[in-house]
Parts: sequence; C-alpha cells; structure tokens
Amino acid sequence: MRFTIATYNIHKGFSHLTRKVVIHELKDRLHGLSADILFLQEVQGVHRRHARRYHNWPGKPQHEFIADTVWHEVAYGRNAVYQHGHHGNAVLSHYPIVAQANLDISAHAFESRGLLHCVLQLKRGLPALHCINVHLGLFERGRRWQVHALCERIREAVPQGAPLIVAGDFNDWRRKADRALQEELGVTEVFEAARGRPARTFPAVLPVFRLDRIYSRGLSIVSTAVHYAYPLARLSDHAALAATFDLERVVRAPSR
Repeated sequence: MRFTIATYNIHKGFSHLTRKVVIHELKDRLHGLSADILFLQEVQGVHRRHARRYHNWPGKPQHEFIADTVWHEVAYGRNAVYQHGHHGNAVLSHYPIVAQANLDISAHAFESRGLLHCVLQLKRGLPALHCINVHLGLFERGRRWQVHALCERIREAVPQGAPLIVAGDFNDWRRKADRALQEELGVTEVFEAARGRPARTFPAVLPVFRLDRIYSRGLSIVSTAVHYAYPLARLSDHAALAATFDLERVVRAPSR
C-alpha cells in the first residue's frame, strides 16, 4: 500500500517574522500537497487574544480548521499552555487513528515541548503504522534528553517489526540527534537515503539549516519532496517536507 506523509512547522499560522495571519493561505497550500498523513508543529489550539485582534482568525482550533473535510481523523497534543491559550503538535490523517498519546518532553520550564504518538490503521490485514510527531528544543543539552525520551518511548511502545515514522522539527542543526536516532533505533532519514543528506528547510526564504526531518523504519521509500516554492516559502519560517512510502512491499512474506 502506497501513502504520502508531510511535515510542516506552521509557525502558529503567522508568516515569517510573525508579520501577518496566513492560516487561510497555509490551509490551501497544505491541501495542495495531497498528503495522506500530516505532521504539524506549532499548531495553535486556542488563542483568545488573537481571536479578538484579527478579524480573519479561524473560529476553531487550527488543526481542525486545516483538516476541514480533507482529513477526517485528527489528533492534537497540547504542549505549551499560557494565559490566552495553548499550542502543540497535530497529526491529520485519512486513515483511522486507533490510539494516541501526548508526552511532555520539556527539558526545562522555559520551553514546552511534546511528543505526539499516534497509531494508524491504514488497511485491514496490514500492521498498524506508528507515527511520532516531535518538536525538539532549541538547546543541545535539552535535545539530548529529549532524544533519549523519544528512543525510550519507541522501545517501550513500538513493536520491533512495526512500521514507524518519526517526523517533525528537530532543531538539530549539528545533526547530533540525527546520528543518535539512526544508531539507537535503526531508523533511516528518508532524504539522506534518497538524496545523500537531509533537506535544508530553515529559514524557508533561503534555507541553510537541516532542521526538519522524516525518519522511517519497516517501510520502502518511494519518493521525497521539499516544498520551498512561492508562496509556501513565505507562509512560515520553515519549508515543508513530504515523502511517499510503500508498506505492502516490505511486510508481505515472499511467495514460495
């Protein structure tokens, strides 16, 4: 079975440098990616002050607004909570989300981070797909602890043979987390496998750093894509990544 996933830090629905609300344009562009599963970071669940200030602020949480009638299954993990609302990670899916858990992996009190683990049933007769959406911290010491927590979660909650995708904003510009994940979990960074190195995604206008990643295990990589193009590059400070996988080719036993 072939399916496509995409990951994107949506910057709480604001443009680069938080100049204007672009959640409506962003929604249209995300629909245009034709992804079966979306991993979104910095999703605004509620912000009462923005709702009063901006006339075009959506009347529902951003993950529900983006999902609309395209993705019928939605999971949201609230990470940062403050006076006017909260934000976190979200997974939007065409396929049933049969289980979900949101883990607090904040390394310190000044930076709230989370790990959203969803289990999806793509098709009857195929193993469940484990999807983990992450947004790691800005400081390397904290990221080391967060990567350890991510590895522990996978060892405890994901069967060794189960298909797995870990995607999101890793803030890992020195690639130390990248090496740790590949060595400890046996995952593959899909852009490195397909193109020789992870994709440049930040800042979106002139990408230099390879902060956003897609890792997989137990899946065949069919294709990869980086979405820099105008106007998507102006909708957030990150570029969007997409990858297409084949599940059946890996999990089916060869005929004799």
